[in-house]
Amino acid sequence: MGKLPHILVVPFPAQGHVMPLMEFSNQLVNHGVKVTFVNMESIHNKVASTLHDHGEEDKGDSRIHLVSIPEMNGDPDIAKFVEYVAEAMSLHLEELIKKFNENDDEKIDYIIADAFVGNVLEVAKKFGINRFAFCPASLGYLALMLHFPKLIEVGYIDENGINKTSQHACQYVLFLYNLLFLVS
Repeated sequence: MGKLPHILVVPFPAQGHVMPLMEFSNQLVNHGVKVTFVNMESIHNKVASTLHDHGEEDKGDSRIHLVSIPEMNGDPDIAKFVEYVAEAMSLHLEELIKKFNENDDEKIDYIIADAFVGNVLEVAKKFGINRFAFCPASLGYLALMLHFPKLIEVGYIDENGINKTSQHACQYVLFLYNLLFLVS
């Protein structure tokens, strides 16, 4: 049998992001794909513990390989945490990709990253790896996120999400600077 396609899966390390990508990874494995699932240490430990409790830990033939990256020290506020995740994910993924790509049988073919860690897709691009964004949020939220640039373009809101016109009865309650996709 030839080399299995190898996909690196990277969720945003927060509730509601990890499990949808783990479920998706299980579906990929069911279709003959090898998956490396990257997480922060604390979440990695919880996932590994859950798999162990259900008798699904790595038995040597598993095609989902769990990998962790270091946590941020201290108790950060959300903005610092998001910034750390963006930087740490990029640096550690570069090292991880280099390590995997040393062996042709382990070479990363694709990266699927949570849309909230979009910088991971830039790392994939740097290595010439096919990349895909996965949005674990609802379809309504995704539509809202994708249309913010249009709301700015037509002048309904400014770059900070502030309503620029009083002609609309609906006031925008979300401010762009609070949304994770703009934090770099």
